[in-house]
Amino acid sequence: MNPLLTASGLHVTFPGRRGGPSARAVDGVHLDIGAGEIVALVGESGCGKTTLARALLGLVRPTSGSVGFAGAPLSYASRDLKTYRRRVQLVLQDPSGSLNPRHTVYDAVAEGLRIHRYAGDERAAVAAALSRAGLRPPERFFLRYPHELSGGQRQRVVIAGALVLEPELLVADEPVASLDASVRGEILALLLRLRDELGLAALIVTHDLGLAWNIADRVAVMYLGRIVETGTVEEVLSAPRHPYTRALLSVLPESGAEPVVLAGEPPDPSRIPAGCRFHARCQVLASGEADRAGVSSACRTRDLPLLDGHGRAAACHVHGTP
Repeated sequence: MNPLLTASGLHVTFPGRRGGPSARAVDGVHLDIGAGEIVALVGESGCGKTTLARALLGLVRPTSGSVGFAGAPLSYASRDLKTYRRRVQLVLQDPSGSLNPRHTVYDAVAEGLRIHRYAGDERAAVAAALSRAGLRPPERFFLRYPHELSGGQRQRVVIAGALVLEPELLVADEPVASLDASVRGEILALLLRLRDELGLAALIVTHDLGLAWNIADRVAVMYLGRIVETGTVEEVLSAPRHPYTRALLSVLPESGAEPVVLAGEPPDPSRIPAGCRFHARCQVLASGEADRAGVSSACRTRDLPLLDGHGRAAACHVHGTP
């Protein structure tokens, strides 16, 4: 089955300061998302998740590599991008920042229809989107302003604004990070229901592996511009192979593992180290396990190939795929 969205060999670099080396925010990524599939893109702040998501949306043009949708390469002509963004919608982290405080809920949801010159019944489309997002009866919310809503209701309005164009894929950047714990489950359940009822695919960008466990079909773990582990959510979170994934997973209360405290900060993306890009912080290398496996030199000097985005794989000299 052909994927709905594909990234192939994707690189995004930004100019360095004062003529210094370029920052490799996305440094070679292969990623597929199938129709009706939820993929979680997981990693700590600064690893390149948001830049990758923006490149997939056409908001950032790749330095090299390609993005494809429904079997066709993404065109960056203005008219083609406008059509593409009707089929692929963004849901941002902070609903308060996403909504204009001077616009009513009706205007916020109808904005996409007006941009795309929707020819049907605007009121009916807005009502249907609000209803799908769990705001019922929708007419009750038409004339409300964002400050009159709870955080969960504001996030539902943002989701309704994406749904009103009937997209095939949502890209949700930390969709529940700003919400109370009691509301997070409601929004995650909503996203799952939308997948089941509408066949909607989703890329969930998050630093939270617990969120990925609750919602995703597949997980892609990102570190310093690259995906370092991928597989189904059960494979990756039940038996993580990459030391970085193990560290992220260890801090979840339900993991039962001893928390792994990573040394230092992620390296500067303009000065990516040789060898495995995680080796300076790697608990497997520090513990001597890599030396006992005879690969400690390779960890420090030999780069690992890009993961192809299919099946179960980890970019690790010790525990990776042979």
